[in-house]
Amino acid sequence: MKAKFSTLTAVIFLAVMCAQAQTPQKSFDALKSLAGDWVGKDPTGKPMQVSYRVTSGGSAMMSELRKSIDGESEDMISMIHMDGGRLLLTHYCQTGNQPRMSAAASPDGKTITFTMVDATGLPDADALHMSRVVFTLVDATHHIEDWRISDHGKEMVAQLAFEKK
Repeated sequence: MKAKFSTLTAVIFLAVMCAQAQTPQKSFDALKSLAGDWVGKDPTGKPMQVSYRVTSGGSAMMSELRKSIDGESEDMISMIHMDGGRLLLTHYCQTGNQPRMSAAASPDGKTITFTMVDATGLPDADALHMSRVVFTLVDATHHIEDWRISDHGKEMVAQLAFEKK
């Protein structure tokens, strides 16, 4: 009887966890809610803007991150889309490489973490590149992006907090 109760408890626990798990499609839908223009500051306090646009009949979302350094524009594009059962992000970096990342979501769906799978335009694994980005959906008008930058074994995180215009 004790073994049956333990097994039943384990099955119920797993069923509840699966029901609560954020699917890649739900994560994509949550990210689509970011559509529009956002303003914020980089870690040094300089103004930044990011815009999100759902495109290609709803099958992709484009993020354009813009800031100006010493009068020079530093724009970067990221494209997010479903690939079968996984959610992917390709980041088109100002450094000329394109890391591709796959998503995992927190159970509550408010945090979506993209981790690098591979990259094009990357001369070697140690070269400067974005290796991870974490989106935290705070509420309908606030979100945070934590970009992890890898450069020859050193890791840096740039946290960007945005408010919807």
